[in-house]
Amino acid sequence: MTTVAEHPSTHRSCDVLVVGGGINGAGIARDLAGRGLRVVLCERDDLASHTSSASTKLIHGGLRYLEYREFGLVRKALQEREVLLRSAPHIMWPLRFVMPHAPAMRPAWMIRAGLFLYDHLARREWLPGSGSLDLRGHPAGEPLKRGYALGFIYSDGWVDDARLVALCAVDAAERGATVLTRTACTRATRHDAGWQATLRPATGTGTEVSVTARALVNAAGPWAEQWLKHAARNADGQPPRERRSLRLVRGSHIVVPRLFTHELAYIFQAIDGRIVFAIPYERQFTLIGTTDIEVAQPDGAEVCSDVEANYLCTEVNRYFRTEVRPEQIVWRYAGVRPLLEDHAGDPKAATRDYKLELDVEGAPLLTVWGGKITTFRKLAEQAADQVCAALGEPRPGWTHDAFLPGGDLSAFIGPATRPDSDFARFVQTVEQRHPWLPPTLTLRLARAYGSRIDRVLTDARGEAANHLQSLGEQVLPGLYESELRYLRQREWVQSADDVLWRRSKLGLHTTAEQQQALHDWFATPPA
Repeated sequence: MTTVAEHPSTHRSCDVLVVGGGINGAGIARDLAGRGLRVVLCERDDLASHTSSASTKLIHGGLRYLEYREFGLVRKALQEREVLLRSAPHIMWPLRFVMPHAPAMRPAWMIRAGLFLYDHLARREWLPGSGSLDLRGHPAGEPLKRGYALGFIYSDGWVDDARLVALCAVDAAERGATVLTRTACTRATRHDAGWQATLRPATGTGTEVSVTARALVNAAGPWAEQWLKHAARNADGQPPRERRSLRLVRGSHIVVPRLFTHELAYIFQAIDGRIVFAIPYERQFTLIGTTDIEVAQPDGAEVCSDVEANYLCTEVNRYFRTEVRPEQIVWRYAGVRPLLEDHAGDPKAATRDYKLELDVEGAPLLTVWGGKITTFRKLAEQAADQVCAALGEPRPGWTHDAFLPGGDLSAFIGPATRPDSDFARFVQTVEQRHPWLPPTLTLRLARAYGSRIDRVLTDARGEAANHLQSLGEQVLPGLYESELRYLRQREWVQSADDVLWRRSKLGLHTTAEQQQALHDWFATPPA
């Protein structure tokens, strides 16, 4: 994997420079690299440091968007669900959602109508459709207050959002892209024949690099508008014209000890007309979110406020028998969503769709406005189509039927059938091949790395490990040096937080004292 520090040359040339290492930037870099273009992706921080690791972690059509007549967006997202679930069954899987009916909220007929549309706006091959439940005799009713008798159930999917970004970047790099993390694009000047950009690595991590690119993609997420104004310049010294603007909305989540033992998720109708999810998370926890708080600008260090945490507790307490109190929160996180400015009065009504703005007044500049994780692949495909056309090199898309790294399980299980059962068979095969691995470690590694698990299970010489001791020092419970070497060498990991909160969620399962050992490990230069 490439970093600025590994390249003493202070100048690089490419076909496309992609600014931003969130899901859209990583997805676009992957798609372009797979079409044979020379790509450089730069990200100011770690991959998925901000919005793309702070989502509700769902692959979903957006049931509530039907209320705002966002039929095109919902259809587009529904079409992508099974495409994505097939591409990476280790980090994405189907999830059934239960909506208890609160008579004072949306009427039952409206919910049934919405679910009918949700089932039929796009073709489903294997995800089950919606239905109704008698919560009085169903496991989903056990954690709920006794007043909830009728419920509705439907399908969507779950994704490890931060790992999705990392795997897109890995795929891009393996297809020839240069991925530079902790490297900001501080200046990009446009000329008729291309862009001249300055990439500045974080203090003390490398040398400033000049990049010449034939085209530039602005995928800076919440910072897309700021970046155009402050870093991009036409040949006359003026910033490129903006035809769009962003509405920035903070979404916050809380994590509490597990509130129910089954594997279904809940979607609750909140008193203000919003919806709140309660989702099984990391085996021992429940994830609750989200909020919609308008902000003036992103600061890169967003936090879930006490007001938002109290709001989420209050709303789920209207449904669950066991009271959720703010002092029970074990983790909270927040991210700023870059929504298209559509002048909707209420942030919850603002569109979650995206627009791609192609400016060819000189060298091509493509700016990504908005977007959501579920539609990232389609967005990237459309963006790559436009960039290739602008460069006079139209090349076909390829990602629709492609696996993400680790997603092709056929070497372990033979031909694929359906993603959820395929993954279960894969775990059984890993257990048979590596009986010395503890079951919890087997499952975590299988989830994180899929069919690339054997690349992680190597000793210091790169040979296949055959017992726990050969994986090196156990730096944290269940985290060995072999995995850390892999992450450092293959996934641009440079700090303990990269591991604890993005490449994994081990931060939830370890104490501050244990985490310090990981910080100490990264403080020691690699041998």
